[in-house]
Amino acid sequence: MAYLYLMKKILAVAALLMLMISTASAQNRGRLSGKVMTADGTLIRGATVAILNSNNATFSDSTGHFNIANLVPGKYVLWVSAVGYSGINKEVTIKANERLVIDVFLPASATNLESVIVTAQKLEENLQKIPVSITSLSSTQVKDFRLWQSRELTAIIPNMYSADPGDNRNVTSIRGITTTSYDPAVATYIDGVNQFGLDTYIPNLIDVERIEVLRGPQGSLYGRNAMGGVINILTKQPTNKTSGFIELNAGDYNQQRFSAGVRTPIIENKLFFGAALMYQRRNGFYTNEVYNEDYDRQKSITGNYYLRYLPATAWSINLNFKHHNNRNNGPFPLTFGTDNPFKLSQNATAKMIDNTLNGSLSINYSGSQFNFSSQTAYQANHRYYDAPLDGDFSPIDGITIFNDYGRDWNNVKAFTQEFKFTSPAQSTNAIKWTAGAYFFLQDNPVRLATQFGDDAAMVGAPDNNFSIINTNKAKSIGAAGYGQATISITPKFNVVAGLRLDYEKKDFSVMGEYEKAPDPAFVIVPDTSAEVDYTAISPRLALSYQATTNVHVYAGYSRGYRTGGLTQLSTDPSQPPLFPYNPEYSNNFELGFKSILPGNKVRINAAIFLSRVNDVQAPTLILPDAITVTRNAGKLESKGIEIELSATPFDNLTIDLTGGYTDAEFTRLKVPQNGNEVDLSGKKQVFTPEYTSMVAMQYATPFVVRHFRLIARVEWLQIGKQYFDLANTITQEEYSLLHTRIGLANEKIGVYFWGRNLADKRYLSYGYDFGAVHWGDPRNWGVTVGVNF
Repeated sequence: MAYLYLMKKILAVAALLMLMISTASAQNRGRLSGKVMTADGTLIRGATVAILNSNNATFSDSTGHFNIANLVPGKYVLWVSAVGYSGINKEVTIKANERLVIDVFLPASATNLESVIVTAQKLEENLQKIPVSITSLSSTQVKDFRLWQSRELTAIIPNMYSADPGDNRNVTSIRGITTTSYDPAVATYIDGVNQFGLDTYIPNLIDVERIEVLRGPQGSLYGRNAMGGVINILTKQPTNKTSGFIELNAGDYNQQRFSAGVRTPIIENKLFFGAALMYQRRNGFYTNEVYNEDYDRQKSITGNYYLRYLPATAWSINLNFKHHNNRNNGPFPLTFGTDNPFKLSQNATAKMIDNTLNGSLSINYSGSQFNFSSQTAYQANHRYYDAPLDGDFSPIDGITIFNDYGRDWNNVKAFTQEFKFTSPAQSTNAIKWTAGAYFFLQDNPVRLATQFGDDAAMVGAPDNNFSIINTNKAKSIGAAGYGQATISITPKFNVVAGLRLDYEKKDFSVMGEYEKAPDPAFVIVPDTSAEVDYTAISPRLALSYQATTNVHVYAGYSRGYRTGGLTQLSTDPSQPPLFPYNPEYSNNFELGFKSILPGNKVRINAAIFLSRVNDVQAPTLILPDAITVTRNAGKLESKGIEIELSATPFDNLTIDLTGGYTDAEFTRLKVPQNGNEVDLSGKKQVFTPEYTSMVAMQYATPFVVRHFRLIARVEWLQIGKQYFDLANTITQEEYSLLHTRIGLANEKIGVYFWGRNLADKRYLSYGYDFGAVHWGDPRNWGVTVGVNF
């Protein structure tokens, strides 16, 4: 409570200081106005006109004109975009007490590539000028790829692999740096909020404005658990223009996905509201042969609600609430062997009830001396089974798992607070900078019963007909300070330097209860507790050279950090209950090249990288205890190359190509097995395809009737050979996936047929070291009807 009280006081003082500064500087302002047109001079209405890194934004009116007032003198970057046209950014200089009038010409998106603006370095910048490997997908591309879930980014992003282990979480790998515990190796941010762990994030995509994927360690700005990279998802925000959508999807396996949203001003230029809601369901892809019924049937409701208030020109306050409520009739649809995909036999079935909420309050100030933002966020996830769940994933009466002990248990909560200062939008200095502080609290109480039946000895249990109730409470608290600066040595040569200091403390307590039938008495294992703390320094250095207007080369070094913790070794009372494991650290070296060919029709970006990871955290699932033990087991080296190409070679034809190669190998790896230590040095990293590639082609015909176009799209994805266990015994050979989408659409209405995995390729998407596997989705198809207004 004292910690939260301090946060509120700091925020109140900072807000008061910002208000005083903004009031004192509200003089000698300038104005920017003009009109937005097509290349042939046709005026464009409804175009978005915004000053990057500020709260200043507007729309062109019915005559194509726009006006932005009250601008502090200085240099700005103007961003202009409109539906059906390629967005552009343009530098403008505002003088005191003067009005600058400009004309902005937008090329048609069917003939030119769009300039891409991202917030990868916590500033709005042109993707082509940032010395980091980034892929950005616009809202249009998210629809074109028919992305419903963030794990579907696999192979679209080079050297990225993401899969569902069976409980609808996402396990993600980038460049061979993979999630192997509840602390992810790839951080996910949604609307600026760090999705703290695998439990508390929302993977479904709804009303998305843009997805940015940063590859390689991002420790200096993003801190803990960004070793492999960062997935940054931004949803659409309400503005002065009322807009919305309705989308209906239906397909085989009884797939249904219905979503709708609206964004509108309540008080023009002052108060805005936005909401998006989605209902989704499907029958299971699996059949449980024990009961001859569908398994893994799912339905969910996801919502995103916004309230935005502009108390003054320089200020914005955003209140956001998100939720995801999922019901899964058949979690962990796992099979053994590869003879009968999507056929399983589990005698104990349960429904997983999974409720996630995410709320945040953001306060932003855009000033003449600096910009400031504060973001306070709260996340919670309550996940449990309504009946005992099959723990041996077979028809025998072996192991069942039960965890429904009320809302006080298995209910993860996280509180985060970030303060950020950046250089102002109109800065003319040779240094652009970002600095901030980050705080968090996490509470994770877990209570889990493992019940052993008549056939328990068949799965390695020492006895039959007994239960172990495992109770542990984990609490974490942490703080970080960070800073990064881009120093312009010459107009073409920049140096980027960053540094972050993280501190984290974890408290962990364990209590076990042991019951032997038929005697109802419990043997209680004494409560054992421990705590650990860690400090991590994450530097970054990059050299950036703008060879020409459209050619950028860079070289960089960065360090990544994944937090350590405490692991439970066994539920056996005779065994030591807790064991600490250290953080992972990675050192990454990268050379990159970004270019746009003359004519603005072809964009090529490429990079080579080398990462070395120390104190690799290796997980092992212990049966029959049904707990995962994490230990530091060795070192990893990952190296590879990536390339991305986007082109519009002909009018109305777009081509996207990505490719990545990763060679991730353990240079030292020693893991425990049956009381002994096994040397697995030289083995390949898990969940890391040797290569990924994607080719997507889309053609939109000229108008065929009533301004409707015929749009045809095909995507071919290839995933290289990969392994799912540290011993490299569970393997998936290389495979290909073919997707398609065809339909009629104009600016308001679209009707599409889509198909996924058209060749019905059977492939493993995830595997456990005890032999169980989860399959990738089979062939499925459906129809989408969408309306925008």
